[in-house]
Amino acid sequence: MGDTTAPRLVELPAGFDTTRDALHQLAFFAIAPRRYASAGRLGLVALPGGFGTPPYDHPSGPERVRMRGDQLVVEAGDETRQTRPGSVAAACDFLDLPYRETWFDGFHDPPAAGDPEARLAIDPDAATALAAWFGFGTAALEALRASPGAVDPGTVQLWPEHFDPAVEVGSEAQSTRASFGASPGDDDHDEPYLYVAPWGNHPDDPWFNDAAFGGASLTHADLLASDDPFATAVAFLRHGNDLLTR
Repeated sequence: MGDTTAPRLVELPAGFDTTRDALHQLAFFAIAPRRYASAGRLGLVALPGGFGTPPYDHPSGPERVRMRGDQLVVEAGDETRQTRPGSVAAACDFLDLPYRETWFDGFHDPPAAGDPEARLAIDPDAATALAAWFGFGTAALEALRASPGAVDPGTVQLWPEHFDPAVEVGSEAQSTRASFGASPGDDDHDEPYLYVAPWGNHPDDPWFNDAAFGGASLTHADLLASDDPFATAVAFLRHGNDLLTR
């Protein structure tokens, strides 16, 4: 039996991808820019019920912005305010931000900007499933970071452009460094998946099975089908690191 304290996955409801894409727009064009405008940092984190910023110093005091289900929440000191954002533009107004398609120059392959006034379709069940995936993936990545074989691990962050928790592990000088992450799905993958993406050439091993980016992936469905999804996830990530460093 699996560890009852391990984070759990849930089945993906119909329309998961629509909610995922709507939340990605909010993460990239509203939530991350709010933190960046105040703190000069843009990384997000998985949070219970969703995702958001770490606490940061806003000119008016300590603050955190998050999505909890279908609610956009601002936690400022002892006060909390929230709304169900009808559009990206409405979310920016709620956060006292101008909407900008380009707000940081260092992104690689950011999401395409949609109509900021378009209605956001966010299903609460799908938002819950996405939150479960982000929590599950973050915990698995933290387990990788704690592994004895993890060389120079970075910090697990949920990057707003790719909308996935990820961490870098390995030696760049020895060409063993790779990105490890938990994508919620993308144009090349219909469902969430764990991935190992080597920075350089990977060993000639069929384990590196993903033609889309030249690394390895393990799908949400495969994890759910295993006897212990979390143990399977951690073993996948650690095996990828072992193959790159042996």
